[in-house]
Amino acid sequence: MPHSNRRRWYVPAVALAALVILPLSVLLLSWQEVDVTIWAHLWQTQLPRLLGNTLQLVLGVGVGVLLLGVSLAWLTALCEFPGRRWLDWALMLPFAIPAYVLAFVFIGLLDFAGPLQTLLRELFGADLRLPKVRSGGGVIVVLVLVFYPYVYLLARAAFIAQGKGLMEAARVLGLSPTQAFWRVALPMARPAIGAGMALAVMETLADFGAVAAFNFDTFTTAIYKTWYSLFSLSSATQLASLLLLFVALVLYGERKARGAQRPVQERARSRALYRLRGWRALAASGWCGLVFACAFVIPLLQLLVWFWQRARFDLDQRYVELILHTLYLGALAAVLTVLLALWLAFARRQLPSRRMRALVGIANLGYALPGSMLAVSIMLAFSYLDNQLVIPLTQHFAGAGKPLLAGSLTAMLLAYLIRFMAVAYSPLENSLARIRPSLPEASRSLGVSGRPMLRRLYLPLLLPGTLSAALLVFVDVLKEMPATLLMRPFGWDTLAVRIFELTSEGEWARASLPALTLVAVGLLPVIVLIRRSGRRIG
Repeated sequence: MPHSNRRRWYVPAVALAALVILPLSVLLLSWQEVDVTIWAHLWQTQLPRLLGNTLQLVLGVGVGVLLLGVSLAWLTALCEFPGRRWLDWALMLPFAIPAYVLAFVFIGLLDFAGPLQTLLRELFGADLRLPKVRSGGGVIVVLVLVFYPYVYLLARAAFIAQGKGLMEAARVLGLSPTQAFWRVALPMARPAIGAGMALAVMETLADFGAVAAFNFDTFTTAIYKTWYSLFSLSSATQLASLLLLFVALVLYGERKARGAQRPVQERARSRALYRLRGWRALAASGWCGLVFACAFVIPLLQLLVWFWQRARFDLDQRYVELILHTLYLGALAAVLTVLLALWLAFARRQLPSRRMRALVGIANLGYALPGSMLAVSIMLAFSYLDNQLVIPLTQHFAGAGKPLLAGSLTAMLLAYLIRFMAVAYSPLENSLARIRPSLPEASRSLGVSGRPMLRRLYLPLLLPGTLSAALLVFVDVLKEMPATLLMRPFGWDTLAVRIFELTSEGEWARASLPALTLVAVGLLPVIVLIRRSGRRIG
């Protein structure tokens, strides 16, 4: 390949990798100057509690998603019981509910003044008390119900891919179904389970809305308070760097736990291996149905009740503006991210060198960076550029120096691009990999190359993957709260921001309107995910 063509494919990869390195560099450089007064205040009042709460969440959610995800995956992938055929896909629907939505629904339902405790006091006496929902345990339960589908989806696919031969061999050797699970199926599915747990824990570390609703302080809430209450962007950036350390430890631990093991692929099974009967079948149906009801059905019904009681009266012009702002940001970010991800995927295909693989890997690291960390690092970088470059230039040419970068839509779109590049890249890379090299070679032999080949060959074949990538990025941007809350320009509130404002004031019923809108939109990528999650058994 000519040197000029090689340089052309390196340009997008280098640029996108530099965008991801930018917030990391800002975090490291932020430690050049430390505000001793603010850090002394944080250490005396918050930091030990933040460390304890964060560790509590990581351990609790990690164990919870492991138990729920693996047990549900085992039952729906290998066992036959009443309701399995619809529970197999229904258990993925909690993906559509943002964590902060499920959080305020649980608080509204289970708080002391909520309908459940009120009903129980009327039935069993005024002295009846349930455990406090506004606690570490309450946050862990909510986050487990929201994030268990990460483990469920990957573990289920791993169990199905193990095929029928290994399980039958284990049974021939005298192992019971339970022993075969512990000694054969579970060790083989460990890479997939570890990857799902790592995703769930990283989402837990990045969560802001749910812990804020429970008033359970973690690093994400501390970043917000340090920025907006103590007015110290540099200290907030330094806190974000500590959060990044937690994320790095999670990724390192997942990689070490996975080791060099690779999942074994066999021919997928066409039906369940174990037919449950009697109390075992009832227990399996009850367990899967209970999780589905708590994670999706009950929250959705409660949102609908609140909407009819109170939130339907909020349908006014302001709400229309919120929807338009949200859709505009989501669509703009989706188009920009998909276009750059498509360019990156083509660069990786046209130039499969070790350097290109490294650049693509760095460009896709942004999904591991919490939104709050991206927000403070980008704002710090843009504030520096405003002070050192933009304001002097505008003073020189226009007479009135104004910051143009910090607090702009450009800053928000950059944060979305960095965070969700991996979300767009994965389906595009898979779609591009299915185009055999013989097809473009045949196209060139027929005299079609360059842009005509892109338009007539690549684009039609890449259309399904492109639409899936755009849809996934669109919905992720709509649900993203920390980055939007911290970086939005004045007057650019979104549905997620509105939910935060209403829940901060205890207006659970009024928050149901934007919450239902997000859940309805969030169901679209879940449907796509269900269709692409592999052929169901049975």
